[in-house]
Amino acid sequence: MPLANRVALITGAARGLGKGIALSLAAEGMRIALCYRANRAAAQQTAHQIQARAAETLVLQADVTVPGQVQKLVAGTLKHFGRLDVLINNVGEFGWGPVSESAVGEWERIIHSNLFSVFYMSKEVLPVMRRQRWGRIVNLGAVGDERAFGQAKISAYAAAKAAMVAFTRSLAIEEARYGITVNVVNPANVDDQELTREEADRIRDARFPVGRPPTAEDVAAAIKFFISEDAGYTTGQVLTVSGGWML
Repeated sequence: MPLANRVALITGAARGLGKGIALSLAAEGMRIALCYRANRAAAQQTAHQIQARAAETLVLQADVTVPGQVQKLVAGTLKHFGRLDVLINNVGEFGWGPVSESAVGEWERIIHSNLFSVFYMSKEVLPVMRRQRWGRIVNLGAVGDERAFGQAKISAYAAAKAAMVAFTRSLAIEEARYGITVNVVNPANVDDQELTREEADRIRDARFPVGRPPTAEDVAAAIKFFISEDAGYTTGQVLTVSGGWML
């Protein structure tokens, strides 16, 4: 089955990188379930842009750190499309501050957003993908998380992303026999999610060895490989899309 006949559920898809990924997958003819938490207007705008590409879309609200809302999100996707082939776990809030000054609630919020949400979403879609004997889960990480990187003032974020990689690899082993792959894409910071690759090629950015800033299209290209039929033998892997940044 080509990508054009697949259904993808993308969390955090109202704006930013999630929006860019959604538009790129829609351009392949995929049917897209857009999950947003609070910004319905932005989600609807993204949906309109997807529909302009002649792709089918569905807008659903959920806080993916709440198991009950995750259940409704997946159920709503299945009710509308009748299937669910691809899960893109894009949600992951960032936090800044030294451990000595971190509030317990703030630390827990970042861990839940970056790690617990991936567990809740993955667990909920597994029965569906197992029945289909086919599924693709792609988790969005951070550059260096496979090395359990450390950096001052981002302890919760760094810890959650490193744990997410370990979770991804464990789940990949468990689900391989069901035709389900689980992988990680680590994007560099995409400052302008609306920037096209052609526009980026005209910009010089010394932060990246390739000489230009990253785009959502670059990240989506890696995701499209992982969710393709060609990647059926590739699971538990981390692919960094950073233009050589932080190697």
